[in-house]
Parts: sequence; C-alpha cells; structure tokens
Amino acid sequence: MMKVLTDQFWNSSLSELKQGYVYEPPSGEFVCLLCGEHYAKGRVYPVDTLLFEAEKAVQIHIKNQHGSIFEYLLGMDKKYTGLTEHQKTILTAFYQGVNDKEIAARMENGNTSTIRNQRFAFREKAKQAKVFLAIMELLEEHTPKSEKLNKVPHDNQVTDKNFSITEPEKAEILGTYFPAGVSGPLSSFPKKEKRKLIILKQLIQRFELDRKYTEQEVNQILKNAFSDYVTLRRYLIEYGLMDREADGSRYWLKNY
Repeated sequence: MMKVLTDQFWNSSLSELKQGYVYEPPSGEFVCLLCGEHYAKGRVYPVDTLLFEAEKAVQIHIKNQHGSIFEYLLGMDKKYTGLTEHQKTILTAFYQGVNDKEIAARMENGNTSTIRNQRFAFREKAKQAKVFLAIMELLEEHTPKSEKLNKVPHDNQVTDKNFSITEPEKAEILGTYFPAGVSGPLSSFPKKEKRKLIILKQLIQRFELDRKYTEQEVNQILKNAFSDYVTLRRYLIEYGLMDREADGSRYWLKNY
C-alpha cells in the first residue's frame, strides 16, 4: 500500500480506479494509481523476455507488483472503505466464489441466513453509494469554479498572502518534509494547502528563471524530489508557479 494516496487516485473515475491506472493526455503517460509508476505512450517496455506497449506494460506492472485491484482497495484503511475487518473477510469470500454455507461455516457463530443478510446489506450500501456519488457530481457541476469543494480559492495563483506563514513555521515544515535538507528528496507530500504551498515554492528553486524546459527535463528534476512527480508538476501549474505550452512541449517559471 503506497504511503500517500495521490490526487490522481482520488480524481480518477470509477472505471479508472477499477483498472488501477489512468492515462494523462498532456504528458502522454499511463500512470499506475497505486504507486505512481508511469509508462510513456509510444514506447515499448521489456517484461521478462518480451516487449509490450505502454498500456499493456502498466497492466502487467499492476498485476505483478500489486496483484488484485480488488484486494488492494479492500485492504485500504477503514476511513476510506468504511468496512470492518469482518465485512472485508466476507467480501473476500464472495469475491473468491465461496458459497454462503461455506462462508457461514468459516465464521464464528455464523449461519447461512446471516451471510445472506450481509450480502443484501452490501447491495443496499452500493445503491446508497451510487446515489451519493450522483448527488456530489451534481453539486460539483452546480458549484461555481471558485467554490469547488476540492479546490483552493485562488485567482490561478496561490501566494503567501493567501495564508499566514511565519518564517519559523516555514522552516519547521521544510525540515519535516525535507529531512535530508531542501536539496534532497521529499519524505511525503502534504495534504494541507499551506504546507503544499511552502513545499511547491521550495521546489521551484530547483528551476532557473527565464529558461524553458521540456517536459522530460521537468519530470527529471521533480523525480529527484518525489516519486509522484506527475502530481508535483500538476500542482506547480495549478498554483500558478509554473506555466506551459498548450501541447505540454515547454515549461517555464512564472513571476510570482
């Protein structure tokens, strides 16, 4: 289980989540949602003694490195799944094709009627989840862009003025997320917006002003800081710290 679930994971569609990877048109990459491993479209990748195109390669990667997507998702923390260990055990048995009578025999004080009721309860939970997702999507569509629930209110640029950041606080945060020093790698990427801003503004110090970079150059610089460099690159754009050509061929720092 990856230590930090990325925005790519949470922003993926249901079908993408089920397959375990997403395709990013701007970069032309297939990205594993479970670990951030990326595969560039148009390239071939060796697996054992065979060569595979990018999408097939990421599928093989997921199977070899992460196994079943079902098991991965089911193994996530309860705060994400809402499931108890007992419920996870029953769902695993359902997935394996075990019949209700056999499942009941495995469970302490279990009986077939209880397992049938649990199966019905799961189906009802799925219906509720489907309706709730529809409600949230309608809410997102209705909400003005500046008030989106998953966005930071900013005019295409986040600055220190958006937050109250003191120098001691900044130093403490940088020390926490760059344990080997600010020129070293990130230990993780924060979820809180204030911390994100501090980290991102530190990362852009690795780029030169008035210079244009290829996407590969940006990727390499960010990869030295964090394995999920795709997320870092996207945040630099979203927070108005970096800009790029429409086709993603060139990137450069913005005056902030």
